[in-house]
Amino acid sequence: MGTVALIARVMPESPEIDLVALTAEIRKQVPGLQDVKEEPIGFGLKALKIAVIADDAAGVSDEVEAKLNAIKGVERAEIIEVTLT
Repeated sequence: MGTVALIARVMPESPEIDLVALTAEIRKQVPGLQDVKEEPIGFGLKALKIAVIADDAAGVSDEVEAKLNAIKGVERAEIIEVTLT
């Protein structure tokens, strides 16, 4: 079994959400977090684009997505790319 890189887009509930605090909470909740970048969406709203390295197991992308969506301040999180590492 190998590892996969999961790229996810995390949309905050509003432009007023503190992205630094949100990033800190994501780091606590999601093991394997490697990188976080802000991505402008429009009208002052920014998304977080994150990279997570995880074991290549069935359902790992669903598990990471569920953890992200459970974080307070996250409107929606979705896995946008999965690649083998």
